[in-house]
Amino acid sequence: MHTPQDRIFRREMSRRDFIWLMGAAGSAVALPPLLSGCATDPVTGRTTLVGLTEQQEIALDRQHAPHQFSADYGVVQDDALNRYVQGVAAGLGARSHRPQMPYSARALNANYINAYTFPAGSMGITRGILLEMESEDELAAVLGHEAGHVNARHAARQAGKQMVAGTVLGVGQAVLSATGYADFAPVLDLGASLGASALLAKYSRDNEREADALGLEYMSRAGYNPDGMVATMDMLRGQSRAKPGLIETMFSSHPMSDERYETARREAQTRYAGERGRPLQKARYMDHTAELRKLRPAIEAMQQGETLMAKKQIGQAEGRFGQALGLAPRDYVANLLMAKAKIAQKQPKEAEPYLQQARAIYPGEAQAQSLSGIVKLALKQPDAAYQRFEDYDRLLPGNPNTLFFKGVAQENMQNRRAAADYYYRYLQAGARDSQAQYAQQRLKEWGVLK
Repeated sequence: MHTPQDRIFRREMSRRDFIWLMGAAGSAVALPPLLSGCATDPVTGRTTLVGLTEQQEIALDRQHAPHQFSADYGVVQDDALNRYVQGVAAGLGARSHRPQMPYSARALNANYINAYTFPAGSMGITRGILLEMESEDELAAVLGHEAGHVNARHAARQAGKQMVAGTVLGVGQAVLSATGYADFAPVLDLGASLGASALLAKYSRDNEREADALGLEYMSRAGYNPDGMVATMDMLRGQSRAKPGLIETMFSSHPMSDERYETARREAQTRYAGERGRPLQKARYMDHTAELRKLRPAIEAMQQGETLMAKKQIGQAEGRFGQALGLAPRDYVANLLMAKAKIAQKQPKEAEPYLQQARAIYPGEAQAQSLSGIVKLALKQPDAAYQRFEDYDRLLPGNPNTLFFKGVAQENMQNRRAAADYYYRYLQAGARDSQAQYAQQRLKEWGVLK
């Protein structure tokens, strides 16, 4: 009986091989060592046990945020929109309990509805949720909530638990197995789509309540109408009912409930009643999101396609992605999603033009490079695959899985010495997955390891 690895090197690329390769492609990098200790809670002033120092929180952001943003198809190619989102986040951070943190926010190309933050304030907000909001006050509510998680150090407190070990490495398999999508998890890369809040912390209900309360406080300090928080909660509550597959799975990092909505409404009407007279900043929000809103029909088609992919209805999903491409032929995500649909149907040659288009549309974004490398391996073009992985590493260094794939390419080129070097370095990076088992097996066969 041959393993997927064996078939790859015998030049027999099956549909299962795609799943194996794509599973490796979806993994992220290992986190640095953690220190546990006591610190003063900046919100309550009490001493509390945390898992990260402030310096480690910042290092974690710098190391992992770029990889998660790429998993969410990169930052939107709209500099004005990103400056706008960043400005709102910076204003909230300056009025928080930890104004010294390096707050930054980026609008991301992902279609699902979510926002998330890394521990030190590197925030991502998807174009999916930006399309559902109607005022800057609602945007401030979402980013204020994320700032609340940063200030309460929720992720840092959980660092000694499951936050690090099992949530970033191999997240695609781990998360999707729990949701019943394991068979297609690597191809769909839905693990990446779950967002960094799901990867870095599964917040408790108490965490969410505290972040809601802090978000209300920060947005009110910054001059926003607290009704923006109420409207946001109502929108998310409605979306979770209308699109449960898109919201309840993808927004699992921030479970929505009627209780959270009712609490926000009560707080706005009582504690923050004096701020409710402030005008909602709708016109400014609509002006800054005008270009994004032109893509709404295409994004909605992609959302439908991604839902169908999760249900393994690949042919129907491809139809939706084709519809999206008809509406927005130069959309980076639409091209990547169509390529993934082709790969899921074992059509690597048909996937190539979409990946080529994606690279041309967004040459600075790395995901298309990695996916192109996988396709080149499937097409028995290891030299071209190696170059794609080199391009990925140049754009987004630090992912040890690139070492593994370079080893695969070198072995296919019969460069055993180079392949052994990459496999060894991959193992040295701490990998413990099926790819690591394969690398170790090869190194033993070649006499590099005993």
